[in-house]
Amino acid sequence: MSRNTLASISYMIIACSFFALASVIAKLLGNDLLGPPLSAFQIAAGRFCFAFLALLPVLAIRRPTYRNVPFKLHIGRTIFGWLGVVCLFAAASGMALADATSISFLSPIITMILAAMILKEKVVSAQWYLVALSFLGMLFITRPGMDSFQPLAIIAIASAIFMGTEAIFIKRLSDTESPLRILSINNGIGAIIALCLVSFFWVQPTSLQWLFLALIGAIMVSGQSLFIQAMKRGDASFLAPFVYFTPLFAAIIDYLIFSEIVGFLSFIGITAILVSAALQSRVKKD
Repeated sequence: MSRNTLASISYMIIACSFFALASVIAKLLGNDLLGPPLSAFQIAAGRFCFAFLALLPVLAIRRPTYRNVPFKLHIGRTIFGWLGVVCLFAAASGMALADATSISFLSPIITMILAAMILKEKVVSAQWYLVALSFLGMLFITRPGMDSFQPLAIIAIASAIFMGTEAIFIKRLSDTESPLRILSINNGIGAIIALCLVSFFWVQPTSLQWLFLALIGAIMVSGQSLFIQAMKRGDASFLAPFVYFTPLFAAIIDYLIFSEIVGFLSFIGITAILVSAALQSRVKKD
């Protein structure tokens, strides 16, 4: 195994652990364990504002140019990304993290469907079968019509839809924009949107909650940076399966902190979604 390949795998796994940790912090902040429960809007504000502040030293050193910026694409990407984060944090605060993060992995399926509709990309029949498998997995997790139905799963599904749509904008932006410019504009616009809305949901955080709000921002932007570094060093199709360490890490941390155990039906649903998402990249490659 080459040094570049090993580095790309390491970056990706660490990035996944960061994303899982961010979900855990969102769950802590959304409950009353650190102080008064904070809304998903306030947690998302912390995520974007502190992430942008964490980027400022890098921007001061690298000094990227901002000429000829396709703001329509950046704004579209940020709006859908912000909505996806708010929904994910809202779902994570009230349900098993493994369930919430696994449902969010429906986003590649959403992206595939939208790419076929909007970008006119070719979708082979095998990919549609995988869509059906993902949908079946979602039913196992949400369990509609049963006593154990999870209403918050609907919010997690909305998160997947928003994040899947965001990926279409990222795909367009990646053709012309540098990673640092994408990160800085995304987090800058996201911070502005979050600050405009958070006043309607504001609860005065405790000192510990301020610390965790800052932490979630730093963790998310660090995870994004590591994800980009992994992609620069390895093929997306090779690295795709490693992304699915995120719900595994989330389940482990969720158990250690909240004693949350993944149920049998949820386990089947999680497995179906992750297998479907992992195979999507292989089918596309073939």
